[in-house]
Amino acid sequence: MKIADIDLGDKPLFLAPMEDVTDPSFRFMCKHFGADIMYTEFISSDGLIRDAAKSLAKLDIYDYERPIGVQIYGHLIEAMVEAARMAEQAHPDIIDINFGCPVKKIANRGAGSGMMREPDKMVEMTRQIVEAVKLPVTVKTRLGWDEDSKIIVELAERLQDTGIAALSIHGRTRAQLYKGEADWTLIGEVKNNPRMYIPIIGNGGIDSAECAKKMFDTYGVDGIMIGQATYGHPWIFREIKHYLQTSELLPDPDVNERVRIARLHFSKSIEVKGEKVGILEMRRHFSSYFKGLPNFKETRLKLVTSTDISEIYGLLDYIAEQWGEK
Repeated sequence: MKIADIDLGDKPLFLAPMEDVTDPSFRFMCKHFGADIMYTEFISSDGLIRDAAKSLAKLDIYDYERPIGVQIYGHLIEAMVEAARMAEQAHPDIIDINFGCPVKKIANRGAGSGMMREPDKMVEMTRQIVEAVKLPVTVKTRLGWDEDSKIIVELAERLQDTGIAALSIHGRTRAQLYKGEADWTLIGEVKNNPRMYIPIIGNGGIDSAECAKKMFDTYGVDGIMIGQATYGHPWIFREIKHYLQTSELLPDPDVNERVRIARLHFSKSIEVKGEKVGILEMRRHFSSYFKGLPNFKETRLKLVTSTDISEIYGLLDYIAEQWGEK
């Protein structure tokens, strides 16, 4: 599969952009486990234009992450075009447009999946962004606004006509948010539409290697994008790739390996964000990495409240000693 001139190989795996999750340290872990292409956290066009520090910081990318895309969202065409030009200056490989985020404060302003209610504006915005930048532009969207307006099959053709290089489709409507089962039948319909020639990436509900293979085999998508299932589980990329190649399931990482993963992630978080922020932002990941350990409540509480680097490394060693295989 190719996005413009970017060769991603056969059946590539994408890391979905996720606010407050896909920061540089988490992307480092996903790349470590085999993600083929990743995206930054999605970035507000208004924030970029105002030079908001948080939005600008999300443009920080590293060569080892390539190929990587910067995803932007907004509801005003002029602002989105300007934001795309600004994002291009960070030298990513791809500019991605977010027409999929269902969060109320974004969608109700007409941004993200709110654009599904204004398909003409969505298409015109995309066309202007494609014309404004030299990098390949991709789009991520949903099936439609709600059950009665699943417009993706026709919309996909219109978006393709603007000159985008690939299209990612989340198999839910905006009204579903992230609830219920993702419906891939329309994703498959888009992919198998003889008028479509750009790569189609399927997204939604991929939580295991078996599921990933089923979606490739059943719907013929060019790539698969994984979001929520990577949280606390960045090794899912390794699991999927192994299963696609061998039809064998890898065993879950044991506690000792999870400790090694957590240490690597923690060290990268400190390196990228500094001690204070790096510790704070790792707390959600620590909880996920060690979820399900018996009698872990007291240790977990210490791990997610400590503000001392040495103490946290000591707690990780303690976890290996107490719960790891001897």
